[in-house]
Amino acid sequence: MIRSLSLRWRPDPAIALVALGCVALLAMGSAVSSNFLTADYLLQQLQIAAYLGVIAAGATLVILLGHIDLSVPAALTAVGVVATTVAGVENPDIAALGIAAGLAAGALIGLINGIGVAIFRLPSMVWTLAVNSMLVGAVVFFTGGFKPRGVAPELSIDLALGRSLGVPNAFWFWCGVIVLMHVLLQRTVYGQYIMAAGNSEKAVYLSGIRVRLLTLLTFVLAGLFTAVGSLLLVGYANQAYQGMGDPYLMPVLSAVVLGGTSILGGQGSYAGTVVGALFITLLTSILSVLQMPEAVRQITFGLIILGMLLLRRRKAKGQ
Repeated sequence: MIRSLSLRWRPDPAIALVALGCVALLAMGSAVSSNFLTADYLLQQLQIAAYLGVIAAGATLVILLGHIDLSVPAALTAVGVVATTVAGVENPDIAALGIAAGLAAGALIGLINGIGVAIFRLPSMVWTLAVNSMLVGAVVFFTGGFKPRGVAPELSIDLALGRSLGVPNAFWFWCGVIVLMHVLLQRTVYGQYIMAAGNSEKAVYLSGIRVRLLTLLTFVLAGLFTAVGSLLLVGYANQAYQGMGDPYLMPVLSAVVLGGTSILGGQGSYAGTVVGALFITLLTSILSVLQMPEAVRQITFGLIILGMLLLRRRKAKGQ
């Protein structure tokens, strides 16, 4: 079964459809605002999409495995608080440890998620939602409910706001993540295993693959990607703050599902997530220009997820 899986990426019509949707959003945006198609504005959209795309990389791995991670919002905030707290000291040598502390916190959160799902065999939706709630409480307890102290690490600021060759560093970094994800999913045994487990975990287990270890590793990797995304957000805002990750759960899930990744696992690619992240970023920008309230945005993201689920279900019945 494992050997029968192809390592070559096959174009998904859903990706092409979402790409056309991006073009339509650009045309719509230009009709709404004359500044929408300017180079500066488009580069800014790529910069913002990079933050979403990096966070969604971890979500893509978890969903391909057939699970879901609902701890992303609180994990983003917790990592940001840890990184800025460690970095917010006078000694610049010690301040650099903020990056390492943030990555370690993300990996630890991912490990806790993985233990609940892989070892305790609890539903990922319930376990990660509980972890999200505990992280919210931990952040409030640590900060006393006030604005977190500390400053963003210099590297975070440079990656989030700096530019190289006129292009945002965040976008260059995202390109590196895209290459990494392509190699990971398309050119490694791990990629084969995660796709196979998403299709049938029982069959993979009977094949002799250590499913628990695979699940643990996937959640840890997802935690690391979430941590990297948090460090970028911290650099963008030059600080961490309460509820920093709250706006990102629905956009992350929407980007993954919209890009053609099945919410049931085993089908999809990070290429689809990339296009989905661009679409969600452009859509959010247009809604902001139109001064739509946050409620309308959340309803829109929910409709996107429901719509893709219905389309996938209809496609599955037609096969």
